[in-house]
Amino acid sequence: MQEHHATTSTDSILLPSPTAWPLVLALGIALILGGMVTHLVIGILGVVLTLVGAVGWFSDVLPHEAHEAVDISTVPVPVSSVRTVNPQVFAAEAPRIVLPVQRFRFSTGLRGGIGGGIAMIVPATLFSLLEYHSLWYASNLLAAGGFVSWAGASDAFLSQFHLQGLLAALAIHLMVSLLVGLLYGALLPMFPKYPILTAGFMVPLLFTGIMYSALGIVSPILNERINWFWFVVSQLTFGLVCGFIVNLHTKIRTPQYRALPFRYRAGLHTDPVVHHDDSSTASNDEELPR
Repeated sequence: MQEHHATTSTDSILLPSPTAWPLVLALGIALILGGMVTHLVIGILGVVLTLVGAVGWFSDVLPHEAHEAVDISTVPVPVSSVRTVNPQVFAAEAPRIVLPVQRFRFSTGLRGGIGGGIAMIVPATLFSLLEYHSLWYASNLLAAGGFVSWAGASDAFLSQFHLQGLLAALAIHLMVSLLVGLLYGALLPMFPKYPILTAGFMVPLLFTGIMYSALGIVSPILNERINWFWFVVSQLTFGLVCGFIVNLHTKIRTPQYRALPFRYRAGLHTDPVVHHDDSSTASNDEELPR
């Protein structure tokens, strides 16, 4: 299908004409869905708006899309900035860094998660001993979220030893610890200046906020009986230990920074010179900031 456009001057450009019909169509669909749980009249109104919006939108694009001429200006606009730029960033041999040039191995995050998970058991056990005089209350409370029959369990029941509850709590705790450990291994290279602040405080407090808002849905029994003070202490313990273990390991270079400098891959420089021998590649890696 060949489009026909009106003849315009050299000082204007043809652009698609603005239309409000997509908003009308979206509102109609929303009212149809709302009518399913409210009233039949709302649904009927949604059907009407949907049909009107669809017809109006189609009329703007069929058989030819509506356009309008918009005046253009060729006057150059000066761009200024008050930011202080380090001249070394744009130096000939210093690539501009956007992504981390180094990262931790996946095994590093797993080790940090295991270490943080073991350390997290200490404040959880202290909570059980001080509040309920039992070693098993915290683990049983964690496992209760996975057992429907434990939803109305008493404190006396949760204070007793249950092999089923211990195994379930260990499985849940191990899975969450490994996943968060992988998250730490991926995030810490992005915050090279203050890793302890990020790992030990920011991430645990953020995770606590997420759990505070979602725990009532995930585990109602845990939401009713959780002690948030001890929960925050446990999270901070996990974050400090996990972050410490992760930062002890050596980083490896990301694959995108092993071959060419960033200026070539970002299109900031042309005619890249590819190093084929191992010695050239090694010297190129040494030029990257560590």
